[in-house]
Amino acid sequence: MSHPENASAFLKDQSKAKWHDETLWFVRDKRDRISKTVPEWESLRNLASQIKDNVLSNLDNYLEEFEKNALKNGIQVHWAKDAEEHNAIVLKILKEKNCPAIVKSKSILTEECHLNPYLEKNGIEVVDTDLGERIVQFLNQPPSHIVLPAIHLKKGEISELFHEKLQTEKGNEDPEYLTHAARTHLREKFLGAKVAITGVNFGVAETGEFVVCTNEGNADMGVHLAETHIACMGIEKIIPRRKDLGVFLRLLARSATGQPITNYNSHFRSPATGKEIHLVLVDNGRTAQLAREKFRNSLKCIRCGACMNTCPIYRRSGGYSYGSTVPGPIGSILSPGIDLNKYSSLPFASTLCGSCSDVCPVKINIHEQLYEWRQEITKAQGTNGKSLSMKLANGIFRSPLAYRISGKLMRIALKNLPNSLIYHPINSWGKGRNLPETPKETFKEWYHKNRS
Repeated sequence: MSHPENASAFLKDQSKAKWHDETLWFVRDKRDRISKTVPEWESLRNLASQIKDNVLSNLDNYLEEFEKNALKNGIQVHWAKDAEEHNAIVLKILKEKNCPAIVKSKSILTEECHLNPYLEKNGIEVVDTDLGERIVQFLNQPPSHIVLPAIHLKKGEISELFHEKLQTEKGNEDPEYLTHAARTHLREKFLGAKVAITGVNFGVAETGEFVVCTNEGNADMGVHLAETHIACMGIEKIIPRRKDLGVFLRLLARSATGQPITNYNSHFRSPATGKEIHLVLVDNGRTAQLAREKFRNSLKCIRCGACMNTCPIYRRSGGYSYGSTVPGPIGSILSPGIDLNKYSSLPFASTLCGSCSDVCPVKINIHEQLYEWRQEITKAQGTNGKSLSMKLANGIFRSPLAYRISGKLMRIALKNLPNSLIYHPINSWGKGRNLPETPKETFKEWYHKNRS
């Protein structure tokens, strides 16, 4: 299904759609307020963008430096060209460790690779330990937002879910009570897991270490209790030096949730005695995106979700309307590069207002790239109804006579055509909106009559 069809399904519940819109705007507003407390905010954004430019221009060298230093530190490094290889590497490690169950912290990359269903198909129990991720896992749903995975659910729905899954009190919607129930449930899973899987927010080429940012501490709990840590990292997550972390950590949480910093910023450099760290470096289409000059800037993304929180389309259509792992404006740039036909509607799910570019902490020109994808998709699809109508409009607009005649004919038609024809189901623009009142004359006619 296309984005418009999925969005229509989401909008059937108008009150929930309104709540979703307002909740995300609340997060966007927090971002604005806290960013204004940092006088050098724009300088930080410029510096972060420049660091990422440098990384993308020297990605091969930084990756080799990162691998060399990680190996020196005792980390076992694996390379995966795509999702299939990534999943196979993870499964091989789990089989070697004779591990029937794992705990996993939030990782967009593993969602992108569809790791959970792959492991479950191979007899491995996967427990997502981020609260929002665990909630959507209970529902057998993917995250609807990359930072706030269960933002599409209200607390009453979560209360009912926990009553069913965790035997909490029916009707008790107190967030503290529900969170405590989830912690008790997850504690048992942490204590029983031999292997923990995490994502990676930043890999430092200079030192061979990587950093995982969480608010709940679940990544640390899983890793410290488990014998083996598997970290899954997209190759674009590299930064050159440890001191560069100060730039990105100041931007990440403020842009994502409007807080000064994530509660836990955990550095992993060497495995503890008797334990192992495996780092899986994944391409999965990133080098192909790097080769697309118009779209390579999208690889700067640090997955803060700010573009989703501000986007009027995302806020009103929900994350599931995009049908991709990363929804919203940034996902609408990344997804067509993976499958142009499947995701061809996503670049059109935008007003091109530029708000996404304005809030991006690494200054990705998101709205401009969306416009570029529209051109690419239109060329790939060839002639269709929309392109024919644009050609017709072009002919009318470049001829003053044709423009005057068509305007008069349209005014006559709109005054005399029945509403059932104007607001026909085929006319999707007629859903939820009315045409303005038809003017009696054009501005040019009015001007000639009144210019004296």
